[in-house]
Order: sequence, then structure tokens, then C-alpha cells
Amino acid sequence: MGILINKKTHAIVQGITGTQGRFHAKLMLEYGTKIVAGTSPGKGGTQVHGVPVYDTVEEAQKKYPANASIIFVPAPFAADAALEALENEIKTLIIITEHIPIKDAINVMAYAKQANATIIGPNTPGIITPGQSKLGIMPTHIFKPGNIGIVSRSGTLTYEIAASLTRKNLGQSTCLGLGGDPITGLNFINALKMFEKDRQTKAVVLIGEIGGKLEELTAQYIVEEKYPKPIVAFIAGRSAPPGKRMGHAGAIVMGKAGTANSKIDALKNADVKVAEKPNEVAESLKELAYIYENG
Repeated sequence: MGILINKKTHAIVQGITGTQGRFHAKLMLEYGTKIVAGTSPGKGGTQVHGVPVYDTVEEAQKKYPANASIIFVPAPFAADAALEALENEIKTLIIITEHIPIKDAINVMAYAKQANATIIGPNTPGIITPGQSKLGIMPTHIFKPGNIGIVSRSGTLTYEIAASLTRKNLGQSTCLGLGGDPITGLNFINALKMFEKDRQTKAVVLIGEIGGKLEELTAQYIVEEKYPKPIVAFIAGRSAPPGKRMGHAGAIVMGKAGTANSKIDALKNADVKVAEKPNEVAESLKELAYIYENG
């Protein structure tokens, strides 16, 4: 069934009347995602692509109960939108908005933890369980249903690697982007735990990048927990100069911490296969599948 979303997921689009919300709501509906309502303060009583719009999440929940929400709300107001969703029992929340103030993001993550809810993002391309549901902005034609889980810090690399897997006839169970802001909700370890429990997922692709120590902590987790499913990783930013932010707010190397090499070494020491190039991920998966089938 994949993780977090599937064909049974009922979702709200917060900020549905804005340019981005309206555009991506249409694409998600066309993919088959069950969008039951949208919210936009002052626009209650209208419709977008046949979806009823309400002033608040509370009103929407009373009419069309949802278990997920996707946020297309400008950064100064995105944290309030997220808190509103969490206060109204939304358990899976995708925040597309980027550059949310760090203090706001910290507050949202703390509340989500208390509410036992999962936040993907901010600054994420979202999540897709191919053939079932999409809550995000990723192009759908590059994905196909299968048993490879993808979790990534880079939207663009998610697309590139997913497309190469699809070309090699390696379908995906669920693909999700963690988000590129300094403070994000879901992390690699959370995703690996979910993929471990998911019977559809047979192997995982982990796409990391420079900055922070998420990948090193994940490598430690893989070793300590003897992670049972094969993992192939790719780390972006090998040639990034220290002290310069590369694309994402979280992708910055200070001193020796957070370098591509430190991440690659940690993962290799955890017996994770690390691909040299994005297009080598598919071949590495096929090699691992052969090893696991014949090992």
C-alpha cells in the first residue's frame, strides 16, 4: 500500500484559491487524489475545479472529514495554516511553502509531535504513492507502481532518479521529499521505519545532500537496528565549496561536518551501497536484488 498516503486518503488543500494551490489541485485531482475540500479565508462558499472551498479547516472537516492536508500558503502565514490543520485532527500534513521562519517551523514541529502527526516539509515537492495518490507538485509521468521506496532531500534528484528507475522497469512504492528548509518534519530515519513496516516496499533509495548530519545519523541507525531491507544511496554536492549554501537552506558545509565525503563514508561503513552518479542507482538496485534473491 505504500506509506502515509494511498487511494483511501482524503485530503484538504489549504490555499486552494491561490495560483499554485489552484494549479496543483487540478493536477492532483487528475491523478486520482481524493481532494474533498479546500480552504481560503474569505473565499468560503466558492469552488475550485468542483472542490468546495471553506474559510477554515474546522468548517471543511465538519462537512468532508479528511486525514491529510497540503499547504500552498505564503510563508508568513504557513505556520498558522499548519497549526490549524493539526488542531483539527489532520495526521498527515504536507507543507509545500518554502522559507518559513525558523521559529515558526520549530513551533509547528513541536505541536505535530504532541499531536502524533506527520509533517512532510516545509519546502518539499511532496509525496506520491504511484497509481494511488499524490499530494505534491512532482510530475506524475515519471513514476510507476512498484516496490522501491524513495526518500530524498532533493526534489530535482528525486525526479531524475525516479525516472531512471521507471526506465529500468523498477517501479516505486512511495516517493517523498523531506524538504530543503533548515527545519523539517519527517527525516530519513522516520521514513526508513515506515518503509520497513510496509510490505509493498522491498528496497529503499536514500537521496542525501551536503549539510547537517541527517545522513550520518541514518547510517548509525541502520547499523544499530540491523535494518533488514536493502538500501541504495546517492549523495549530492561532492564538489560543493565549504561555507557556501548550495540551493537549499539546509545544504551548507561548515568545516568538516556535513561534507559529501563524511556522509558517503558513514553510509558505506553501514554497508549501504552508494552510487557515484544518479543514473547508477537503478543498476545498484538490480545488483542488490540479485544478491538478495541468490544470497
